[in-house]
Amino acid sequence: MLTCLDHVTIVVRDVEAATQSYQRLLGAPPLWLGTHPEARTEAALFALENSLLELAGPAADAPDADETEGLRRLLDTRGEGLTTLSFGTADAASASKLLRERGVRTTPPEDGEALGQDGQPRRYRLVELSPRATRSLPVSLVERPASLFADSKVSAAKGALHALDHVVVRSADLTAALALYGSAMGLRLALDTRFAGTRMLFFRVGGVTLEIVEDLALAGADELHGVAYRTDDLAAAHARLAGAGFVVDEPRAGHKPGTQVFSVRDQTHGVPTLVLCDPSRDRTAQARSLV
Repeated sequence: MLTCLDHVTIVVRDVEAATQSYQRLLGAPPLWLGTHPEARTEAALFALENSLLELAGPAADAPDADETEGLRRLLDTRGEGLTTLSFGTADAASASKLLRERGVRTTPPEDGEALGQDGQPRRYRLVELSPRATRSLPVSLVERPASLFADSKVSAAKGALHALDHVVVRSADLTAALALYGSAMGLRLALDTRFAGTRMLFFRVGGVTLEIVEDLALAGADELHGVAYRTDDLAAAHARLAGAGFVVDEPRAGHKPGTQVFSVRDQTHGVPTLVLCDPSRDRTAQARSLV
């Protein structure tokens, strides 16, 4: 039913400024810049090898448009940050029907269109899941005519962040998370474990891990917490980001044996951000294994 994590959305006040930040962070330019005319929003899409990163905010020429009232309220009350998980599907209608059969309410598939700066439209079909089922976390399904994911050449610069490794969700109800992401949506549960006394679930889809961390303080609503990107060269990524003016922690050993990580402390527009190198998933190592 679901083929990938199509994209995660970060809401920002100024899409142009955020695009500049994320181009320097990821080490690659955006794949697409444009607008959602009906919603009166601007957006930028960055293509990673296994997912997309979307920046979205009120259109500069219509900052007070009625259509963006909810978005402005969100920015005023919560600030910039992660807001939505969107999973890819080859058939939005069938996926919506199957979810309803499994007890998850959804919207009917709706046709959407975004207009690029080049004047070319991008069309898609969108299904939104009931907030009751997702514990108020915005979750949607997207059907596209063709994948927008980049190949490795797009992010080939030394020290670039070329893939999305995992996305973190904090939840007070991991039983509900198992029912939604596992039983209903069909994501593969790779691990159900405890770390330092905290229960964690790891679901995998399309080369991305969805990490659900138990947080009993959240009561009735789940929260998107942060993201981790992969790089093939951690030292180069660290040097590149420090040289670009980012505040970065010193590299340290990751929780997974053999991995190294560092945190990016600023200019991420409200998103806790980790950079990770995993030699077992390194593109160079994978290429050697195919020879």
